[in-house]
Amino acid sequence: MGNREAEAWSSYYRHEWRRFLTASVGMVGAAFGMDPRRTLEGAWYVLRANQLWAPYPDNQADGAQAYMRRFYELVVVYDGLTLDPAKAARLEVEWWRIHREHQHDDEVTIDQLEAALVDLYSYVYSTERDTVRPAALKRVEAMHLSDRWVRAGCHRDDPLLAAERRALVASYAALRDVVERMG
Repeated sequence: MGNREAEAWSSYYRHEWRRFLTASVGMVGAAFGMDPRRTLEGAWYVLRANQLWAPYPDNQADGAQAYMRRFYELVVVYDGLTLDPAKAARLEVEWWRIHREHQHDDEVTIDQLEAALVDLYSYVYSTERDTVRPAALKRVEAMHLSDRWVRAGCHRDDPLLAAERRALVASYAALRDVVERMG
């Protein structure tokens, strides 16, 4: 998952949407194990949400949230998760919003970003906030590395991408540990 998400992030910032979709298919497939049609459908929703979110400063937050709601609806039907897709989508796009603000405003703190991720993870996985905090911290670290990579010019051979990938892999490993302990 971490490797696939690192590819999605780098493709997002380079607006390489075909690569982003390929990475999303891998992420959705690995995370939820849905059949190929549902996996592609879910990855398409994630792609469309990200495309609507990408323009700065004139993104389409409501549209992005609507696509993420459709994604979570699909996941709920397939996995039988007991969550409200609209709330999960709001929490998802909220961390996107805080990250975007953090990129452009020093007043928005790492703690706010971490809290938004903890909110999302604890809700989606129905667990205590403190159990998912290590995963959130590693993901925030990955975002910081990604932001540095973007400021440096988004070059695919930049060593920051490898560091970002390692942080995302560590984040997903921490999240997987929580989910496995619950199951």
